[in-house]
Amino acid sequence: MQSMRMLDKQDENEEAEEVTWEDQQRINSFSKLNTRVRDLNEKLKELKVEKEALEDLSTELELADEDEPVLYKVGETFLHLPLSRAQKRLARDQADVEKRLAAAADSVDDCERQMKELKVVLYAKFGKAINLDE
Repeated sequence: MQSMRMLDKQDENEEAEEVTWEDQQRINSFSKLNTRVRDLNEKLKELKVEKEALEDLSTELELADEDEPVLYKVGETFLHLPLSRAQKRLARDQADVEKRLAAAADSVDDCERQMKELKVVLYAKFGKAINLDE
């Protein structure tokens, strides 16, 4: 009965590189960055949905009657607001979502840049003995 092997014999390195404390710190940093990128990507998806909802609301408010109050969601509650105040609040909310989207996208880019740098160092030392891809 043959035992299961993760690597082919030719891929195994009999004299595997020793993992130093610094190497382990790099691996840990990479893992933390990878988790952060996943979380930020989820946040980006949520913000994009929120942005689309605000854009839809903007279209709806353009068609609204100026004399009728508008139900506008603030947190978990809805308030009756005059159309002009609702439009001002909507503009402010859209600007806020845009700012949060840009900040999250910048954070993702920064994390991915750091991960790329760590990949170069770790793959240079460990080669096929380490897998940093999803």
